[in-house]
Amino acid sequence: MKHQVRISNRNQKNHIITLISMVCMLLFSCINFAQELESSHDIGVFHFDEEVIDYGTIAQNDNGIRTFKFTNRGRAPIVISNVKTTCGCTVPTYPKQAILPGETATIDIKYATNRVGSFSKTITIISNADERQKKLRIKGNVIAKPKASVN
Repeated sequence: MKHQVRISNRNQKNHIITLISMVCMLLFSCINFAQELESSHDIGVFHFDEEVIDYGTIAQNDNGIRTFKFTNRGRAPIVISNVKTTCGCTVPTYPKQAILPGETATIDIKYATNRVGSFSKTITIISNADERQKKLRIKGNVIAKPKASVN
């Protein structure tokens, strides 16, 4: 009989230790999650005036430069580390310095309008902002310039 009581006490102690361990892990997880939420507030946030620029119908070799304007609506500076485009026909120019909270900046895109036809290109901004990879788009249709007739 005494032997069975000892086993029962051991099982009860193991259950208590397991329960305490689980409670500690739960508390640690909650504290860690709360810190992640709090730190996420101190991050830069892009706010673009427009995320798609439609060139409409433009003539071949016309000015292909368009500007994406944005404001940092976050609580920390935004640093753009790179801007990638889907092809070499689209060349970005972007700020190399940090954009402080509340500041406005621009990303210029030069599309090579020497190519006739419709186009749709994606521009990916890589930064430390809330969206690590922000996607913008340009689209339009380039038409050939009419050839001058000789009379």
